[in-house]
Amino acid sequence: MTDDIWRRDEPESPCIKICVIERESRLCTGCLRSIDEIAAWGAMSPEARRAIMAELPGRAPQLQKRRGGRAGRLARGGG
Repeated sequence: MTDDIWRRDEPESPCIKICVIERESRLCTGCLRSIDEIAAWGAMSPEARRAIMAELPGRAPQLQKRRGGRAGRLARGGG
């Protein structure tokens, strides 16, 4: 018996299942793709997906640092 029945032919994806779109950059904080890229991903050629994946590491600086939470309160002198 083989596992071929469970194999799916899905597009290669950088998704790490942390899907939050950052408002300013409109990039996903998990995979760094844009909303438009995520929407079109399934219809893209493997070459187009690889080209976008090659760009992703350089996009991290575009995300805004969050200033909330405990660290933000401590920086402002709160508890």
